[in-house]
Amino acid sequence: QVQLVESGGGLVQPGGSLRLSCAASGSGFSIVGTNAMGWSRQAPGNQREWVASISRAGRTTYADSVKGRFTISRDKVKNTVYMQMNNLKPEDTAVYYCFAKRPGTPDDWGQGTQVTVSS
Repeated sequence: QVQLVESGGGLVQPGGSLRLSCAASGSGFSIVGTNAMGWSRQAPGNQREWVASISRAGRTTYADSVKGRFTISRDKVKNTVYMQMNNLKPEDTAVYYCFAKRPGTPDDWGQGTQVTVSS
């Protein structure tokens, strides 16, 4: 059983910053043993959309809507994935979910953390 616990969401003004964390745990689970870790988000009335990923090799990829503003990273010792979000916009408002892609299993998901960008 893999557990992904997100934290770091909150209310921030446009142009502000937040850092999300995804702490991973589970018997024998390591974030570097996955195919990829990442973040998706879901705004009210919208489908869940992919935001960013970091591969086993450490390669990062981003959705065009966040490129240049968001940075995904990981701490292998803490078994935690982060996403630094800068220059936040109202359209970034959503519930942000951490995911893990492991070989041969369905994706694992966290419970989500709310990010609200509003003045």
